[in-house]
Amino acid sequence: MFGARGTGKTTLLHDYFSPEETLFINLLDPDVYDQLLLDIGRFLPMINQKGNEKKRVVIDEIQRLPRLLDLVHLEIQKTKKQFVLTGSSSRRLKQKGTNLLAGRAWVYNLFPFTTLELDKEFDLIRALEWGTLPDAALVNDEQNAREYLNAYVGTYLQKEIQEEQWVRKLAPFRSFLAIAAQMNGKIVNKSKIAKEVGVDDVTISNYFEILEDTLLGFTLPAFHKSVRKGQRLSPKFYFIDTGIKRALDKTLSVRLLPQTFAYGDAFEHWVILEFIKNASYSRLDWTFSYLRTKDDLEIDLIIQRPGEPYLMVEIKSKDRVDIEDAKALELLGPDIDRKGERWLLSNDPLGRNLEGTRAIHWKDAIQELFS
Repeated sequence: MFGARGTGKTTLLHDYFSPEETLFINLLDPDVYDQLLLDIGRFLPMINQKGNEKKRVVIDEIQRLPRLLDLVHLEIQKTKKQFVLTGSSSRRLKQKGTNLLAGRAWVYNLFPFTTLELDKEFDLIRALEWGTLPDAALVNDEQNAREYLNAYVGTYLQKEIQEEQWVRKLAPFRSFLAIAAQMNGKIVNKSKIAKEVGVDDVTISNYFEILEDTLLGFTLPAFHKSVRKGQRLSPKFYFIDTGIKRALDKTLSVRLLPQTFAYGDAFEHWVILEFIKNASYSRLDWTFSYLRTKDDLEIDLIIQRPGEPYLMVEIKSKDRVDIEDAKALELLGPDIDRKGERWLLSNDPLGRNLEGTRAIHWKDAIQELFS
């Protein structure tokens, strides 16, 4: 189970599995980590000692000791013991020679809360401003949420980056994080970012890779088919939570007001995250992309669904939409998939058809696709 720090992996597993039937090993515990780091041979006696033989084993933060995966693999083959492994980074696990338990492990991802999970507790403005990491979403006041998110960003820099020594100099990476947050949801221009940060393009590529490896963000590729209008081919980058994004660009104290650019960007970010998270939880093998032409016609989200027509989604934060808001869908949609569905998602509560496009409230769309 992969997920960024703070998404609730440990809490979920402690709630899901009974302590009588489960042995929990937390590699963030210095005593446990040091013991196994010094002598990894202690692992098998630890999990098979009297009283533990029939217990499943939960190992938190497996990326801290990737060598354990070889022993886990052997134990699965030998005893069929069940293991549940969590990780907040895939960077060490991607190293050459690491045993990734191919064919023997089911991979899941845990994200910040979704709208469906929060249900009646969900508040759109709060989600846009503070995100939905559990410790930000469930606190009683905004000041606590702000303090948590600022501490979260600081902990990330200290524990994930500085301690692991993934970058040579921390100062350029700090600058990069702020710029990446400001450019969240925009087409990635590595050369421009490199000039602003004062490093080369290769370093910027490595910085983005670190964000993806530590599960703090993801790239949304450009649509792969050619269309009749020239199209931009660089990806976009999104942080995995709106609160993390605002903490990194130091805008947590700025209120998001409807009908502003900042609100519109945050709303689009949130809706795309909802699609990504819920599709993952529903185990849907969907492929996501976006399309923007060189004359700036854009479709925010294009979803390739195996065995079904494409779903093309335009996202507007307006309370009332009209046919003009569906212009890109009407012009570009037929070139992508003549049989495809075209949805215009917004805050407009009135669902209706706008010629060939279906206007639908964003929350109704999430309910229809994923509930």
